[in-house]
Amino acid sequence: MAGNSSRKGAVRGSKKAPTSGTGGKNKKRLSGKGPTPKAVDRPYHAAAKRAKAVKKRVENNGVRSPRIAKAGSPRGEIVAGRNAVLEALRENVPSTELLVARSIEVDDRVAESLKLALHVGLPIREAHRAEVEGISPNSQGIILAIKPFQYSSFEEIMHRAKHPALIVALDGVTDPRNLGAIIRSAAAFGAAGVVMTERRAAAMTASAWKSSAGAAARLPIAQVTNLARTIDAAKKTGLFVVGLDGQSQEVISVMKIAAEPLMIVVGSEGKGLARLTREKCDLVISIPISASTESLNASVATAIALFFVDQARKG
Repeated sequence: MAGNSSRKGAVRGSKKAPTSGTGGKNKKRLSGKGPTPKAVDRPYHAAAKRAKAVKKRVENNGVRSPRIAKAGSPRGEIVAGRNAVLEALRENVPSTELLVARSIEVDDRVAESLKLALHVGLPIREAHRAEVEGISPNSQGIILAIKPFQYSSFEEIMHRAKHPALIVALDGVTDPRNLGAIIRSAAAFGAAGVVMTERRAAAMTASAWKSSAGAAARLPIAQVTNLARTIDAAKKTGLFVVGLDGQSQEVISVMKIAAEPLMIVVGSEGKGLARLTREKCDLVISIPISASTESLNASVATAIALFFVDQARKG
């Protein structure tokens, strides 16, 4: 084209002439700057401002700033909700971490939960509200992850038992709230421990912990693979085995062996005692109730039986 020959460095009929380099002066501009920091680590980001505001509210409630742990969903059983988490921490339920939403409103329950967690050195982790609600929609912004329960053994319970021994055995109790309530009653009336089956029965979940009101931390609880064999072992050590069954014609008031070493066996909520378990019992008793009521809750029946034994022994 006309006029191209007047451009500096241009040569007619050839490519553009080479230019000199920067001598490495732009090397820093070409190098990467690393991954983008998380939102909470960028001072001017909204997430960082929210986290700062939460820490400030926590400090105003008399709680030191929590240590932020790495992200990830809590493992194992969880307790969700402000009241439930606070109760679990008050009862010293063995836990692994406390998960708190960044946008949470710190009320008295949250403040006390943070204090209790910090007192025992429990890791506290902040997470986005959506992450917390994804784990439990009714969490109210706070979740407690608890440790797997450490079961005892039947032999340890027998070693702990004082004369006359009193042990509670559960034959297929499936409701964890019933399990927790039975453990609470067993501890209240001086039982040496609770024995339950591994299969087709409730385990020591967060619901059972909560229902036990802290008794699960004080009373040994054993899981056995075969309840019939455990009953045989109890008999060999001198225990009388008494089964609770609403269909029995023998009522609890005529039981004459309350002052002897006992194992009280409680059946499941619906089916009661299994056939083999019933056959293994030395005595099967019932608790008389009004004809208008079909049956008693398993935990209620256990509490009544334990109270009767306790009163008979004191008398």
